[in-house]
Amino acid sequence: MARRTPPTGDEQPDLFAATFADIPVRDQRDTMERPFFSLAKRPRHAPIEYRVGDVWVEVSANPQFGMATIWDADILIWASTQLTEAVDRDMSPSRTIRFHPYNLLRSIRRTTGGADYLRLRAALERLTHTAVRTNIRADGKSKFASFHWLESWTETTDTLTGEPTGMTITLPEWLFDGVVRRGGVLTIHEDYFLLTGGVERWLYRVARKHAGHQQAGWSFTMRQLYEKSGSAARISDFAIDVRRAVATNHLPEYEASMDRNADGEEIVRFVHRTLLASDHPRLESPRFPGRRQTPHGVHAAADRLNDGDGSDSGY
Repeated sequence: MARRTPPTGDEQPDLFAATFADIPVRDQRDTMERPFFSLAKRPRHAPIEYRVGDVWVEVSANPQFGMATIWDADILIWASTQLTEAVDRDMSPSRTIRFHPYNLLRSIRRTTGGADYLRLRAALERLTHTAVRTNIRADGKSKFASFHWLESWTETTDTLTGEPTGMTITLPEWLFDGVVRRGGVLTIHEDYFLLTGGVERWLYRVARKHAGHQQAGWSFTMRQLYEKSGSAARISDFAIDVRRAVATNHLPEYEASMDRNADGEEIVRFVHRTLLASDHPRLESPRFPGRRQTPHGVHAAADRLNDGDGSDSGY
């Protein structure tokens, strides 16, 4: 497991709503620590059934398309970023987001060849047909929400060339509410999109959710991680992937380490690298929290986009 090399031209942004460089990338916090997605690249049809205390999650795959994967979830992260940015800019967010697929692919740091558009369409189908039931945020033990990761998606193409000219996605109410509510998202590192392993990606999201910027970080037993992941692999195979991720230490922002507790159980620890000891070789300086300024100001792109029909901002 490693990080992909950023695509050529990755440093060149397009629109404020479709580039990782201009605005913070946000992830919906409820989806970061529960097993909502398949961690494998091969199709998964076995359901996820997760219960801890009074909290439960059930995810069912569609027989034709399979279960949405953690790579497919990049689209939802992108959508969460657009919605949060709209709120930050005093715009009115909509559950239906309009975009050009090129901008979305660039934003989640993918290449933009023909095969990438095919993979994008396949991801949208899995997100649209994966069924989720959970009582997270249901305000009661006997209440729950049932939804698909996308209610729908559409695509328009050029009648002469067949090239895509635009797409829409419509988010479910559960995800939309979880994003726009106060404290519903966490900022994540843009290099998350370059992680190649499913377990590796999931570990970063867990570290970001739990360890955050706590001085002591956060630790889990291997068994706890396995149960939280919803992985379809055997625990022995899951543990191999976790050990490999810790050994390569490619998680953005977080230093991962392993040892054993008094009972002999493997313990995985995550600490933000800005909080490591001053003589630690992987100590990192805090990142500048501000946005990148353009010659026309940070709001310029939004102002240009709003010069059109104001009835639907598309964000």
